[in-house]
Amino acid sequence: MYPQVEPYDQGMLDVGDGQLVHWEVSGNPDGKPACVFHGGPGSGLNTRWREDFDPDHWKLVLWSQRGCGKSTPPVRDPSTSMEHNTTQHLIDDAEKLREHLGIEKWLLIGGSWGSTLILAYAIAHPDRVSEIIIPAVTASRPEEFEWLTRGLGLFYPDYFDAFQEGVPEEDRDGNLALAYNKLLNSPDAATREKAAWDWSKWDLSTITGGDNEFEGTRYADPAVRYELARTVTHYWGNGAFLKPNYIFDNLDRLKGIPGVLIHGRNDFGGPLRTAWEVAKRWPDAELIILNDAGHVIMEGNSMDRAIAAAVEKFR
Repeated sequence: MYPQVEPYDQGMLDVGDGQLVHWEVSGNPDGKPACVFHGGPGSGLNTRWREDFDPDHWKLVLWSQRGCGKSTPPVRDPSTSMEHNTTQHLIDDAEKLREHLGIEKWLLIGGSWGSTLILAYAIAHPDRVSEIIIPAVTASRPEEFEWLTRGLGLFYPDYFDAFQEGVPEEDRDGNLALAYNKLLNSPDAATREKAAWDWSKWDLSTITGGDNEFEGTRYADPAVRYELARTVTHYWGNGAFLKPNYIFDNLDRLKGIPGVLIHGRNDFGGPLRTAWEVAKRWPDAELIILNDAGHVIMEGNSMDRAIAAAVEKFR
């Protein structure tokens, strides 16, 4: 692990549609470029990633996707429109950022939602990607969203009942993410706050493997709960704005790009099968299965160590 150095450059990139994307660059200005695609969607950049990259060697780019972190207009403001916030918009934003920074090719790293966005970007711009590292692999297929919003009820029946009861009865057998998104866009503040609470209780349990206590997590902040819930339901409810199986149908575009896929066998929110199937269709990727890991990266755990090793591999 390396020290968290401060960024030597940062700014707000105008990507159109009235959107300003916040970015930071740290490390060696002449180093090998790498870029973190954060998860969520909606979580914003996490400076913790700097600890995995030797600042004397790497030129590390962190950025916050539309509306989250320091990017504006903020999704946490219920008056902010989500019309221009889709996967294709985020792909285009990343490409504009690469061009703005004068980077020819960069290593991409990120997990969970970041995985889907990395794969979608690499499919669109394979000639701009040097290597890929993905902990917690997702591909945003319909069955993955179905698992996240219903299938996990097999393991968390108590949490699921509360989660389902958070939406009107007529919406409980349909698209739960869209039903919550409707509540999160209600003109009534109390309705929005309750929906953010109910959604976040479920969301946190899927990430941790059952622990949904907000204390000590980012979900303890009501503004963060709302920002995350509104963004996640917007994407999940609309199938990540991708055609079903889009990632799998286009993995051949990644031929020649070396990759490392890292996945915990105990990842309830993202079962191992997705990572397994991605690896089978992407021969240039190595799959590392961690028997003692779940979805969350924690300092010093096996997922953390595997990420550090993958970064060093592509040094």
